[in-house]
Amino acid sequence: MRFLPRILTAAMLFIAAPAFAGDYTLGKLEIDQPWTRATPPGAKAAGGFVTIVNGGEEDDRLVSAEAAFAGRVELHTMDMTDGVMKMRHLPEGIPVPAGETVNLAPGGLHVMFMDLQEPIAEGAPVPVTLTFEKGRHDRGGDVGRQARRTCP
Repeated sequence: MRFLPRILTAAMLFIAAPAFAGDYTLGKLEIDQPWTRATPPGAKAAGGFVTIVNGGEEDDRLVSAEAAFAGRVELHTMDMTDGVMKMRHLPEGIPVPAGETVNLAPGGLHVMFMDLQEPIAEGAPVPVTLTFEKGRHDRGGDVGRQARRTCP
């Protein structure tokens, strides 16, 4: 019975300033410098940015993100259409091809935090869980706990 996809989850901290962002590894995935911007009071949305390096031999996919401080979290892209910048939800997730690097950055792919419960303060840790389609853990146990921080 294969109705449940293999899921690999990385719990990490986005930080409201790139200088304080940390890096994480999860199997063959390197998740580097997650960050977000501080938001003004009353802001209802913010973007989250990160670099994902797939050092494995299998394609993977970022399928979702979760954050307790936001009412909804979606994966989005922004692109220019007929001279107008448009943002689109990516319900199928973001592909992370084998051997490639995917940058979630302002003006392109990003994590969208919506219905913020409170403003994001400068320098504040912002806990976020990223879920990937394919599991790569070969050590058993809780895959969520296998994400480890590699930089202070």
